[in-house]
Amino acid sequence: MTADPRFQPFDDGAGLTVVDPIENRQCPFRTDDPVSPRSIEPSGFSRPVDGAVELTTSELVFPYVVPVYVRDPTGEMLLETDSCAYERLPEGEYVLELMAPIQLYVRVRSPVTIASADDRLAFDFGESTTVRLGARSRHERPAATVTTTAEPADLARAVSTFGSALKTHSCDRSLPSLRGHPPRLELGSAVRIPSAVDTPDSGVRLVVPPDRSAIYAASPLAYYLAATVETGTDPRIETEGGFVYPLGETTESVVRAIERALEQVFFVDCVARTEGLYRVDLHERDRFEERFDLALGELYEAELADRLEPVLSIPYDSIADLLPRWNLVTHATAEPENATVLPYLADVLSIVRPAPEDRSGTDPTPPTALAIDEFTRSRAGVDRGAEFSYVSPPSTDAFGQAWLGEGVPIGATKLLRSAFENGLERSSSGDAVEVAIVCNDPEMVAEFDTTDGALYGEREKLPFEVTVHRSVSAEELRELFATDIDFLHYAGHVENGAFVCSDGSLEAGTLVDVGVDAFLINGCRSYDVGVRVIERGGVGGVVTLSDVGNRDAIAVGRLVARLLNNGFSIRDATSIARSQRLVGNQYTVVGDGSVTVGQAGSGVPNTARVEPIGDGERRLRLELHHVDSGPGAQYVPYIDGVDRHFLAGTELPPIVVSDGAVSRFLRLAEIPVRWGEEWYWSTDDRFAE
Repeated sequence: MTADPRFQPFDDGAGLTVVDPIENRQCPFRTDDPVSPRSIEPSGFSRPVDGAVELTTSELVFPYVVPVYVRDPTGEMLLETDSCAYERLPEGEYVLELMAPIQLYVRVRSPVTIASADDRLAFDFGESTTVRLGARSRHERPAATVTTTAEPADLARAVSTFGSALKTHSCDRSLPSLRGHPPRLELGSAVRIPSAVDTPDSGVRLVVPPDRSAIYAASPLAYYLAATVETGTDPRIETEGGFVYPLGETTESVVRAIERALEQVFFVDCVARTEGLYRVDLHERDRFEERFDLALGELYEAELADRLEPVLSIPYDSIADLLPRWNLVTHATAEPENATVLPYLADVLSIVRPAPEDRSGTDPTPPTALAIDEFTRSRAGVDRGAEFSYVSPPSTDAFGQAWLGEGVPIGATKLLRSAFENGLERSSSGDAVEVAIVCNDPEMVAEFDTTDGALYGEREKLPFEVTVHRSVSAEELRELFATDIDFLHYAGHVENGAFVCSDGSLEAGTLVDVGVDAFLINGCRSYDVGVRVIERGGVGGVVTLSDVGNRDAIAVGRLVARLLNNGFSIRDATSIARSQRLVGNQYTVVGDGSVTVGQAGSGVPNTARVEPIGDGERRLRLELHHVDSGPGAQYVPYIDGVDRHFLAGTELPPIVVSDGAVSRFLRLAEIPVRWGEEWYWSTDDRFAE
């Protein structure tokens, strides 16, 4: 089930904005004259769309550049364009696919000129023409709920339904937009699979040891392979064609083999899909073909089960250095109730590992700053709030890690099932991203009252509605939390599990029907407060594990805000904040860490490192993060001389370009840039030409 996009004409000019009301994505188009879009049937775009309109215009102008695939009405790709493009297409019928924050399709019968510069992408039709504009939301909801017991054999049957959500069994399912959401799971007295769930028949069987930890670990691979899962004493992947891939003997070896199989199959699918709908020059394909001799065209056309043998016959160690950095590793304890979170982890292809049974070496106390020589965001002489049992998950090389089970994790997201359930019911606050900033102490006003621009918004035709509330009462804050707001940024004191207000305090446990989706509670020891907000309707938030000094809290609050504004998830934003400041280890995420507030203009959030090398040149290094819906997206940097796409999750090879070319690239979007030992923003004057 998807949420229908909306097509809103500009109130004060010629154009319209395509709005994904669930994912808070907006894609504006300027037109030659004001338009009145008319709803039409969402068909005839060569790919599925959730909504479509018809309008009359001689041009469509997008405010930033994204890759465009030009297809004929059958879906056959004719050409690809990106930056500095100028393509003139003769009279004909075309479908233009835009890889924008919302998947967009333009169908038109006319000549088309496509021209792009650093800050615009224009489609010129020569004269007023009927244009059909379609959009597909990336937000998915489960189609049904599967009931299961906690017995391993029953859990295996339940997890076997996950692949029913895939929109294709081809290599193209490596694209996030072609993977649907697995069915919900709930615990009961027997297995019940509703008729709405079609158990997939991919010809792949996954046999795992009869224990919950192994089944939990197998769930993302079962989803991606649309595999039938069974319990047995000889763990393996096998196909109807007779291929057998042993998984090991112990649970530990099985879990590791499952991870490697997922990473390897997924990566080769990303490479092979360039033989299908998206025939682009992919950097990772070049590197793959230098090393392996696989007929990628034949692989793309083969059935899912038949692709496994040639792919998994490649030794993992020979391909490991080509694999993108994974998006998320989740450490899960074996409690039965954790099974109900598996659909949400599989949806984003999180790797799932058993939580360590021996936690005697974990840190029993939260991290603290080396010294706090100023006032903190908790007043002296009061109860510090609840004490928790802290755990330190094993380190991973993924961008993020999460903890599913008892205990408060340090350096990892605390997953809560209620957060995912709340996210499924998420509704938009309106056509703009609504942000509420609450400041209940005048000494904290510097967190949002900046001299270098607003923390949120200020991006052409990507509307934010930001309201600032100072010294609010308990009732006013209660009403704010009950409102449908996309993000609430709280800068103030937290004491005894309550927000300190102008007329007393507001206990988070007394909130009812929270409408706020995401939040930052930037006060001392706000973890338990954040958990209560999630339990009452929130989706994900940034909280603190201990006392924080005011100056450091201001710095972290501003940094997280700007990262969120530019499309990073709350999990990635918090991770970057941790990497920049000692105090950052005091911040963590509760709920669903993949929640986003703003959007990356390029579609893929990224960070950069710039190194001067003399003679008017600089060395540029880019690290691509994943989109919120999981791995598989691709990105092309609009830099002179770079004509390749790259997979999200990778660090691009160093690019040596002129000072001017670096400056132009960094001005395309606001991204974090490492310069020497410090972090700056790409819009900083030091990067100007």
